[in-house]
Amino acid sequence: MRAFICCATLAAVLQSAGSAVAQVYPSRPLTVIVPFAAGGPTDTLARVLAERMKTSLGQPVIVENVAGASGSIGVGRVARAAPDGYTLDIGQWDTHVANGATYNLPYDLQNGFEPIALISSNPYLILARKEMPGDDLKGLVAWLKANPDKASAAMPTAGTQIAAILFQKESGTRFVLVPYRGGGPAMQDLVAGHVDMLLIQAAVALPQVRTGAIKAYAVMAGSRFAAAPNVPTVDEAGLPGLHISGWFGLYAPKGTPRVVIDKLNAAVVDALADPAVRSRLVDVGQEIPPREQQTPEALAAFTQAEIAKWWPIIKAANIKGE
Repeated sequence: MRAFICCATLAAVLQSAGSAVAQVYPSRPLTVIVPFAAGGPTDTLARVLAERMKTSLGQPVIVENVAGASGSIGVGRVARAAPDGYTLDIGQWDTHVANGATYNLPYDLQNGFEPIALISSNPYLILARKEMPGDDLKGLVAWLKANPDKASAAMPTAGTQIAAILFQKESGTRFVLVPYRGGGPAMQDLVAGHVDMLLIQAAVALPQVRTGAIKAYAVMAGSRFAAAPNVPTVDEAGLPGLHISGWFGLYAPKGTPRVVIDKLNAAVVDALADPAVRSRLVDVGQEIPPREQQTPEALAAFTQAEIAKWWPIIKAANIKGE
């Protein structure tokens, strides 16, 4: 009986402590780490989300860019942060899936974070500078085969590296990969003609695709992309099955109290339900998941499923981080 009373008392104390944390959180500004340079899709998404989340949370949400090593420097900072809900990570396929198979990370990618919510997704596009030879994907592949190692492709993230290497394997082509610190700078150089190609999330490229500043050869998906319906799929264009989709989720350091995770999740859900936020995200090519896929449990399951799918593919292709 005495042991039962002690356990009951401890449970009551823990519940009371959790309630106290929930009541005072947040009491100061939050920081969302974007693990890439400013101007890319992760940065854009973070700023749209942060602006709306501050309304729900009653505190400023500051976006900080911490770029380098395909996003692992910024994500590592969040992994080492205090688990108090004040330092968060806009993670994505590159940082929370691909990096785990291509780098020896100084943190536990699978168990070192608390998932908060899945935010959005968008497919990859096969892009090239406007003057690139080849009017369609078959023409591009033919030119690349006839000119091995003469073309260059920007590589701002692990995902872009993997997409480019898989493209080379599937098409029988070779070209040079050029590292960049983010999708924004890579896109600027593609438009300027300083680099020939870029395989990247559609959200990075939609303005340039819509104005004709660059070529869009194909969407790397099985169905056409609503935001760019005139771009054929890889299945239609000649490389069937070469499908890659980027996605974004919000994560906190491992050990962040559940009551804090729930408050953050509610703020994300509120933001994604806001018509103004939805309009801005759709305009930049983001597809918002249904409400039932916006829970912490859904993001945890989704992340693990993506790891189970992609790590064997990446390792079998012997792709290493650069």
